[in-house]
Amino acid sequence: MGIHDAVAAGRVKWVVDAVVTVLVTVVTVAPQLADHRPWWVVATALVAALPLWWRRRAPLATGAVVGTAITVLACAHALPALPFGTVVCAYTIAAYSPPAARWAAAVAGVLGILASLVLPNEPVEAYGYAALSFSTAWTLGTGVRARRAQIELLEERTRRLDEERSAAVANERVRIARDVHDIVTHALGSMIVQAETGPLLTHDDPGRADAVFTGIADTGRSAVRELRHSLAVLHDGAEPRHQPGTAAIPDLVDGARRGGLAAVLTENGTRRTVSSEVEVTAYRVVQQALANTLEHARAEQVTVTLDWSDRLLTVQIRDDGNQPAAPAGRTGSGLIGLRARVEAAGGRLSAGRTDTGFTVRAELPLAQEH
Repeated sequence: MGIHDAVAAGRVKWVVDAVVTVLVTVVTVAPQLADHRPWWVVATALVAALPLWWRRRAPLATGAVVGTAITVLACAHALPALPFGTVVCAYTIAAYSPPAARWAAAVAGVLGILASLVLPNEPVEAYGYAALSFSTAWTLGTGVRARRAQIELLEERTRRLDEERSAAVANERVRIARDVHDIVTHALGSMIVQAETGPLLTHDDPGRADAVFTGIADTGRSAVRELRHSLAVLHDGAEPRHQPGTAAIPDLVDGARRGGLAAVLTENGTRRTVSSEVEVTAYRVVQQALANTLEHARAEQVTVTLDWSDRLLTVQIRDDGNQPAAPAGRTGSGLIGLRARVEAAGGRLSAGRTDTGFTVRAELPLAQEH
């Protein structure tokens, strides 16, 4: 509820309480004045009505004061046709008080009603009339309290759904940002390396040079296609129509070969069905690692290994480069984002130099643990 809504609701309550207090005061005091009752009876009638102004802020105290005044009026045989003050108090206590206070008020109310009937020797019919009035007001208050609790529950559920929706949107933005980063860095790294190699081969090996330039065009088209599919969700809100997985890893290795690397793909174990998240994560690990190798490592060879076991898919990319994964002054944000992606899929990522080069290793669960 916004500030303006809260202010408006407060004004409505103020008006309702004022109207109820005025009406009950009139119907309680007017008969006393009309019958020329003593001043103390009129004063008691005022005490049985005016405290209703504070009924929401102090329901129990208001009920005690008003109930006592009504009992005094009953003993003086000056009770109006209906004890409006106690009826309003019963409704308010049932609607707004906590359980312990409601039980205490119910017991006190029953005792007060009995005193108002027994002490002035009221007829038997008055007992049923008083019980009906009290129980009706109490039931109405209980219904209002239940309805208010249901509204609060629905508001809380709506708030949680909004929070979940906002978290989902944030996660989707992070996923898209990671996809765009992986696609662009891989494609540009491969294209840059091939573009630098192509001119050197133009005169010495025209056929291979043509293959290199064709590879540049293929890499560019593939990157544009992946970007279009990844960003489609921003246009129509639909799920991306295409997400590459382990089946597309050979294409990445072929691209690395076109970039001048002696790239080898090795797969061990029996290929298994995995979640789409693990499929995409495995692909992005290979894509980002090959992009780093092409752009930074000055490597000649790279080996991509997929090891399938009963519980894990282990993806390992090892090159023989003699340069770090990122040049001096860079933070290695690609590996940081890659580690976050792998951990989001329930896996672990390790990366670092070895005696023969640089290794990236990701362990991805075949089934998420709950």
